[in-house]
Amino acid sequence: MSGRWARAMLSAYRFAGAAAYPLVGPYVAWRTSRGKEDRNRRRERYGVAGRPRPEGPVIWIHAASVGETIAVVPLVESILDYGVNIVLTTGTVTSAQVADERLGDRIIHQYVPLDLKPAVSRFLDHWRPDLAIIAESEIWPMTILELGARHVPQVLVNGRLSDRSFTSWKKRANIAEALFENLAHVVAQSDVDGERFRALGARPVTVSGNLKVDTNPPPVDDRALGTLQRQIGKRPTWAAISTHDGEEVVAAEVHATLHKRHHGLLTIVVPRHPDRAEALAAQISGMGLKVARRSKGDRIGPDTDILLGDTIGEMGLYLRLTEIAFVGRSLTSEGGQNPLEPAMLDTAVLAGRNVQNFREAYQRLIDSGGAKLVRDRDMLAGAVNFLLTNEVARHEMMAAGIATVDEMRGALARTLKSLEPYIQPLVVKSRLKGANGR
Repeated sequence: MSGRWARAMLSAYRFAGAAAYPLVGPYVAWRTSRGKEDRNRRRERYGVAGRPRPEGPVIWIHAASVGETIAVVPLVESILDYGVNIVLTTGTVTSAQVADERLGDRIIHQYVPLDLKPAVSRFLDHWRPDLAIIAESEIWPMTILELGARHVPQVLVNGRLSDRSFTSWKKRANIAEALFENLAHVVAQSDVDGERFRALGARPVTVSGNLKVDTNPPPVDDRALGTLQRQIGKRPTWAAISTHDGEEVVAAEVHATLHKRHHGLLTIVVPRHPDRAEALAAQISGMGLKVARRSKGDRIGPDTDILLGDTIGEMGLYLRLTEIAFVGRSLTSEGGQNPLEPAMLDTAVLAGRNVQNFREAYQRLIDSGGAKLVRDRDMLAGAVNFLLTNEVARHEMMAAGIATVDEMRGALARTLKSLEPYIQPLVVKSRLKGANGR
């Protein structure tokens, strides 16, 4: 497939919509999140730089949202130790906040440009990256082709392909090959992901494991934790985290089923999208349950049934309030959410059966006894009841989860080894420039 013909075909996605092309990110992500972006920095979406380019080599690293950003933080920190400049792009306000909190002014943060030629060209003309590193699963036709035309090496790290995305790409095998042949290297999360990338034409492909395993547990404000722990006291607790539409009601129904059996039970519900909190609070209150909203500073009283964790960046707080966590997007939605954070924070993990996006992590946790999948609301209620009742079994699950996470570590070192041929020349170039500048 010629570059010109590939460009002509791939440009059609701008008009057909992202549904026609799996994994296409920035353009449609922006269209579906308008009103949530940082209005003061909207020009960055069109490739207009908010900062001057630093002297010397620049590595462009992209992480779409919060999960990807957290996953690449240790990788970014390792590369910074080499003394190379990094421009980190993200696609959401919350991921930008995470980048600021964890990396500060050690990197240059920009919002990722829309996957349209004028925006991408403007971005690349300004930053002139020497290497592009993309995290996980966003494949942007125009960006990939423009980087390829400029002979900028592109490496996909922590790469994964969901069942749905892989099936969609296979239907467009010629287009997939035209894109993936531009990637200098794919570092995949699992053997399954690696085989899928190879089947679509990517070369070379190595397998690193999941970078999310090598991250630190989510942080916590000790003062806030102490305050909530005092309010909760010795009440039994369980949490439903990263929940999607319908799963919050399921959690409330489980609470209604169990609260008489477990006196003083407190259920912690942490929706994936806190902007739904107002409607959720009204819906759960309509079920006859008393709700305390974290964002409002509501006190947890003896009669509080549900703590609604409607804040951003406090998952470490909520998980430290319990020893049982149901991880959402797995009962009423598909794909699942990351089970590694609750596992590494000494929590027994429960989830629905639709966890395809984190298949390997769940399989490892299930095999070790650190996680259990449930079929429906009644099975979830039974699992929570069992774990609340049986302290020994609960602590065995918690210990198995931590041990599994420890066994899975090492993805960061393997990823850095794969990146070494691309980073080392930039390190040398940076040091030579520094020496010549003195």
